[in-house]
Amino acid sequence: MAIINSQLNQVDIGKKQQGVVLIVSLVFLVALTAVASALMLNTTSDMKMSGSSQTKVNAVQEAISSIDQVISAQVQGNTNLFTTSQFPISMNGVVTSPNTTANITTVNATSLLVGCPHSKLGFDADYDCNLLRIQSTKLYGRANTSSVQVNAGIAQRLNKGAQ
Repeated sequence: MAIINSQLNQVDIGKKQQGVVLIVSLVFLVALTAVASALMLNTTSDMKMSGSSQTKVNAVQEAISSIDQVISAQVQGNTNLFTTSQFPISMNGVVTSPNTTANITTVNATSLLVGCPHSKLGFDADYDCNLLRIQSTKLYGRANTSSVQVNAGIAQRLNKGAQ
């Protein structure tokens, strides 16, 4: 009889130990699931941030390219809009990038010619300059809610007294 009781006690202890192992393994499983889901959420946020960063880089490059398009249109076009006295000039027809606008404005406060910015050429005193600004604005992002603006300055050198 004593042998049967000791065998039953060993069976009861084994079943209790199996229950403890089950509880401990469930706790570890819940903890690992929480860590894995937190890491996946963090990875998703990182992917969104890197995607929006890449979108901004593309928007800046498109804005810079639109400035190049405006300058190229003046060099190769029939009419040089840099020499007109009517500012601002909308250049949206020249820009091919979607959701991008470009304008040419004069920097000279009185629209008169001013002295040229310093140059490494030694004979700037014989010239006046027409200072212009080309401004390009690119809308980007979800529903075009963000914008990037690029400005370029042009100093057009003219003979003194030529207006």
